[in-house]
Amino acid sequence: MEATKSTKPAGGRKGASKRKPVSKSVKAGLQFPVGRIARFLKKGRYAKRLGTGAPIYLAAVLEYLAAEVLELAGNAARDNKKTRIIPRHVLLAVRNDEELGKLLSGVTIAHGGVLPNIHQVLLPKKTSKAEPETKSPKKA
Repeated sequence: MEATKSTKPAGGRKGASKRKPVSKSVKAGLQFPVGRIARFLKKGRYAKRLGTGAPIYLAAVLEYLAAEVLELAGNAARDNKKTRIIPRHVLLAVRNDEELGKLLSGVTIAHGGVLPNIHQVLLPKKTSKAEPETKSPKKA
């Protein structure tokens, strides 16, 4: 009897089926690129060592902040009857939100303008119409 040689690759997995690579972002359930953020953290030399959870956590935080700003900016665009978000809408969204305004207080958004605000002193004084003006008799 002659031993038959198997056609399986040596040292490989049984079945040797090629699996499609799954990105770290897909594993974490995120849209932001975990691998790219990990690379930036490594190349930036912010620390000697980098844990595996750090880029995932940072990607999740950045994704949350981006979603929050975009949601509020989309609402601002819809309020102005526009379908496209422009820098003005981003500025209005950030400045009208208390927490985002505090986070981005030192940030200037290009082509964002300023919040509409007229100081109370500059507004015309309100006169009540219920009180008729009393005219003093003129002396001749």
